[in-house]
Amino acid sequence: MEFIFLQLFNGISWAMLLFLFTAGFTLIFGLMKIINLTHGSYYLFGAYFGIVVISYAKNLLVTAIIGGIGIAILGMLMQRFLLHRYETSHQTQVLLTFGFTLFFADLALSIWGGEPKTIPVPHLLESSIRLGGLTLPVYRFALILIGLLTAALLWCFLKSKFGMLVRAGIENEEMTAGVGVNISLLKTLTFAGGAFLAGLAGVIGGPVIGVYPGLDMQILLLSLVIVIIGGMGSLKGAFIGSLLVGLIDTFIKALFPTFSLFAIFFIMAVTLVVRPSGLFGSE
Repeated sequence: MEFIFLQLFNGISWAMLLFLFTAGFTLIFGLMKIINLTHGSYYLFGAYFGIVVISYAKNLLVTAIIGGIGIAILGMLMQRFLLHRYETSHQTQVLLTFGFTLFFADLALSIWGGEPKTIPVPHLLESSIRLGGLTLPVYRFALILIGLLTAALLWCFLKSKFGMLVRAGIENEEMTAGVGVNISLLKTLTFAGGAFLAGLAGVIGGPVIGVYPGLDMQILLLSLVIVIIGGMGSLKGAFIGSLLVGLIDTFIKALFPTFSLFAIFFIMAVTLVVRPSGLFGSE
């Protein structure tokens, strides 16, 4: 019983980190229909950026905000000067963003080297809580809280006036522009918001899974699976999909480590057969 509870706890905390990353990917890929394979690089650079900033800031919250803003600026520049030119060409988006993924991976390797690194856990969150025979890190509780808070804030955002403008601008660009909305700026800010969440996730996840070369592709792959399972453009789908993938990944790694990826892709395949648009995607 203790084993099951421990894996549930670890799986939910891992799922909340995945959701934090996938929520940004959902904004860019699901809502804006931009296939941004560089999103994993945003996470990687957010984590590396966090390692640099925290040595000066000495505060994880400040570091996470600064890291997120730094990656948001990077995403804004990419969208404004490159990706907006190829909004209707998914093939070009894939080739362009994959090329940047390789470039950023080599750049990170040349700057920070190939050894795994970690971001230190804040002093206030480095303790543990005893529940029965289990010792549970406080930081993982904080991860769960951050994930739930992010989900609530994003839900409020999508229901707000700006959120409705984002959805309206993407679904009917001409009509939205006709009422005086700057569609170009709207898209740039939305893209920057998605990049911010990826950078924020990189810093927040640093104390748990660390940062190392190849992490960008690993977390991007999981995020793609989550979006496919949950449904494109669905925040609820991203949340439920993150829970499914996080729990399955945690339990299978604990029981049958070599079959973790197989299990995740099997669930994705079953979802596509039963419901091709995803659990909460529009038909």
